[in-house]
Amino acid sequence: MTLHSTRQRTRLWLAAVSVIALVSCSPQASEPAPDVAAVTTPAHDPSWPATAAADPSALGLDPQGLAALDAAMAASVANQDVAGMVTLLARKGEVAQFKAYGIQAGETPMTEHSLFRIYSMSKPITGVALMQLYEQGKWTLDDPVTLHAPELAGLKLMTGVDSKGQAILANPSRPPTMREIMAHTAGFGYGLSGNDPVNTAFRDQAVLGSANLDEMMTKIAGIPLLFEPGQRWSYSVSVDIQGYLVQKLSGQKFGDYLKEHVFTPLGMNDTAFFVAEENRGRFSDVYSWDKEAGKLAANPERPDRPSFFDANRLESGGGGLVSSTHDYARFCQMMLNRGELGGNRILKAETVDLMTQNHIGDLRLYSDGTNANPGLPGVGFGLDYAVYTDPTAANAPYGQGAYYWGGAAGTWFWIDPKNELFFIGMIQRMGASRPESMNLRDESARLVYAALTPAAAPSSAAGAGGGEAGQ
Repeated sequence: MTLHSTRQRTRLWLAAVSVIALVSCSPQASEPAPDVAAVTTPAHDPSWPATAAADPSALGLDPQGLAALDAAMAASVANQDVAGMVTLLARKGEVAQFKAYGIQAGETPMTEHSLFRIYSMSKPITGVALMQLYEQGKWTLDDPVTLHAPELAGLKLMTGVDSKGQAILANPSRPPTMREIMAHTAGFGYGLSGNDPVNTAFRDQAVLGSANLDEMMTKIAGIPLLFEPGQRWSYSVSVDIQGYLVQKLSGQKFGDYLKEHVFTPLGMNDTAFFVAEENRGRFSDVYSWDKEAGKLAANPERPDRPSFFDANRLESGGGGLVSSTHDYARFCQMMLNRGELGGNRILKAETVDLMTQNHIGDLRLYSDGTNANPGLPGVGFGLDYAVYTDPTAANAPYGQGAYYWGGAAGTWFWIDPKNELFFIGMIQRMGASRPESMNLRDESARLVYAALTPAAAPSSAAGAGGGEAGQ
């Protein structure tokens, strides 16, 4: 064997050893590495939210500021603005304050576990369900609604009222789009207010008291639009239409869809369209101010709607849900997390962004889910949420892009991504209020932002704005 061939074999052997060593050290050749544990948050525990953080200052909140918020809410109950209340403030994924005040019903005290009619705070939940189907490619924002609900193809438009008070009808220039039914610019009526023929028909035909969603849609199809689609913002029945569309596009009963795809993944086990018998003792009464007695009194059951104890009541996407503060907090935290909670993704982050941007241009909205208002500057509307496009113009303390809504019985919430927080207020008040009652939305907002420590405070804080007409 020559010296040259020996050297060549040596080089080949060394090269082979080197290749083997490199392969054995590479990730592809090694044993599968254990998965890196996902980052866990308090919300991974389904009992969250349960108790407040021991040190709210670690969340950028002044304890004295939170004490002022607590005192103000307690005073509102003591003054009989409301019979009872539950409030929750969360920041940076943790609970900063979780309080119950006053009476739930009769002599039963309000607790953090009490149940509430959330009425129009059902709307964002319905919107999330519909947007899940959007992500599946079942519809697009610019689809005419008639593509998915052909029973609305014959909708008429009210152009005026004749001498007998009857609607003058014409054909609309086009059907509303899916975007417009999510932005309340489709032109539908509602029946919650207004003496025009359209809203009167909603009341006379008991649209919101229908036996089921199919019957509801048959009634809606026979009532004209109030205005040409896209021309105005007007609070409407359109979110109930969204619930029907979720049912039709998914092939599941609306309530079943919500339970499988929203409530169960989020751990919202208290939320449903009716109160189960075992939860009857947690259900809050609704109160209003009795002027003659000079005190709050419990309201009787609404005669125009089925009982909340009736499991067969209409699954109203616009205002039918019962929920707890715990459950709605999990929903809000999912939205603040841009679609995810506890390792379960409900929506894509970009879908949450789409829902919470302004879709109505310069149009003004005249409600926030509870009361009418004159149409605030700096407030737009997304897909089932109102959005603060310019808090300074709105004279409001929220961060840019905060979004919110409320319910007919006074419940309210807002979510502020810029400041990494959300707030929920749960009350049950419908009808007359005590004269000079506290504006709970405004006052809670003022005190929450006052409690932010200087390093955390929003750059454009002013007085709180608000005002709402809900279902």
